[in-house]
Amino acid sequence: MSTWIGDVFTSDRGWNHLEALVDVGNRMTGSPGEREAAELTRDALEAAGARNARLESFAIQGWERDSSAIRAGDLELECIALPRSPSASATAPLVDLEYGLPEQFEDVDLEGTVVMVRSDIPDYYDRYVHRREKYYHAVENGAAGFVYRNHVEGCLPPTGSVGTPENPVGEIPAVGVSSEVGARLARRFDGEEIEVAVEATIEDADSQNVHAELGPETDERVLVTSHVDAHDIAEGALDNGAGTAMMVELANALAAREDDLETRVEFVAYGAEEVGLVGSAHHADTADRDRIKAIVNNDGVVRGRTLSLTTHGFDALEDVADEVSDRFGHPIETIPKLGPHSDHWPFVRWGVPGTHVMSTSDEVGRGWGHTFADTFEKLEKRDLLEQAILLTEYVVRLASDDVTTEPKSTDEIVERLEAEDLAEGMRITGDWPYDE
Repeated sequence: MSTWIGDVFTSDRGWNHLEALVDVGNRMTGSPGEREAAELTRDALEAAGARNARLESFAIQGWERDSSAIRAGDLELECIALPRSPSASATAPLVDLEYGLPEQFEDVDLEGTVVMVRSDIPDYYDRYVHRREKYYHAVENGAAGFVYRNHVEGCLPPTGSVGTPENPVGEIPAVGVSSEVGARLARRFDGEEIEVAVEATIEDADSQNVHAELGPETDERVLVTSHVDAHDIAEGALDNGAGTAMMVELANALAAREDDLETRVEFVAYGAEEVGLVGSAHHADTADRDRIKAIVNNDGVVRGRTLSLTTHGFDALEDVADEVSDRFGHPIETIPKLGPHSDHWPFVRWGVPGTHVMSTSDEVGRGWGHTFADTFEKLEKRDLLEQAILLTEYVVRLASDDVTTEPKSTDEIVERLEAEDLAEGMRITGDWPYDE
């Protein structure tokens, strides 16, 4: 056992892959950079010893930013367009809705206004309210424009997509502004007329998923996943170069332990995650979901030292994490709640056992993610390697014959979504796939 641990802890393969990904530059969904990153990842998985390394392409709604602006009084304030915002403009009174909680949208007449909301939630609120939920509450209440204000200081306007699966381009122009610009807007222009303008190139495009395999040729499989795309404004190191680097590190470690695998392990690096989980939804629609024993989705690893696994109420996934934690004397946080964001969700929503692997953080939201500050030097190689050791053992244990993972019925998932107050948000964003 100690030999493979030493090999992982002295490895530079995942870290080098992370550096290669950030050096690609723009990895926006549908871009040449996303394709290059996918090819680099395919080649890295093949070099690790995984078989049948390949790209599988699919059509997407393309979007490329041109320019954006907020004009207020005699000022033009810095902002960036939110991906899949329509190419449009709106001139209307600004309403600062602060956190943009669902109940706050009920208290104000928003017809024909520009709505501004923060990117975080207050400490007392019992669930995270996603950017797209806030956007579609604004749309449903008749807003003409949307301003998304970062809660993280540092003159960092946030990005992040809008749009729904059925209508990938949003209904009203949407921009992100820094905490400081948002404060200025709220102080000087709340109730005053401002203009929000977005220009974008919107046309058909293609993305791709990367697949490769290790272990025996069993029908059942464990998926180890990440996403390879990133927003065009930054290096995408935390979100999600680190997750794909982790997947490459795990492929190398599991190749060395291939004789220990009793179930096939399939590695998938998804494209088009940042525009609504399009790549993983494509995979979930075309895969035999009954053959998937478990999903280990890496999105948010390495940003902190301690692993955090959202296990969606699948007891076996939590039990194995506790077992690995005890065995290695390293803490692993487990969260049994549902987490309907990232690439495990297109599977978990149908009851497939899956965990979202992140790392613990005291921050609300993404921190540096989705901003210009998502860069390579924010991460530490030590954290990647320590977490890779734990996750290697985690995957080996999930792939063993003596671990059984029980899927959930769709009805169970729906009941949990309602009980955890997640259903309303999914309905308004068009992400509710269940028959009413």
